[in-house]
Amino acid sequence: MKIITAQEHAAVESAAVLLLPNDADPRTLDLSGVTRIDLHFPKFTDGRAYSQAFLLRRRLGFAGELRATGDVLIDQLVQMQRTGFDVAVLREGLDPSAAQRQFDRFAGFYQGSAVGTQPHFATAA
Repeated sequence: MKIITAQEHAAVESAAVLLLPNDADPRTLDLSGVTRIDLHFPKFTDGRAYSQAFLLRRRLGFAGELRATGDVLIDQLVQMQRTGFDVAVLREGLDPSAAQRQFDRFAGFYQGSAVGTQPHFATAA
């Protein structure tokens, strides 16, 4: 997962980028030509974007970039990656170098995820 700061995130006005509101149902969207979808976390306690990401990856097969924006905290990054996000824009004032330490704490999972659907026992050799 790529971590960027709020300063690095540029809201590009393009037909290839879709800004998805929290109350939108991804199953009703026309995703043809869309290469990036920005999913917004208005508060870190609002988890609707996790569900949207999972729907986009698993049910709709969206292969483009899913970007988490808004009130994104380092504690959320592992779960974001597991639900299908590619990029996270950290909340203003957070240190991106601390993000890698969070991923190092959780190097593997027994369960499958939105991206790697096989459970650990099915992939272990």
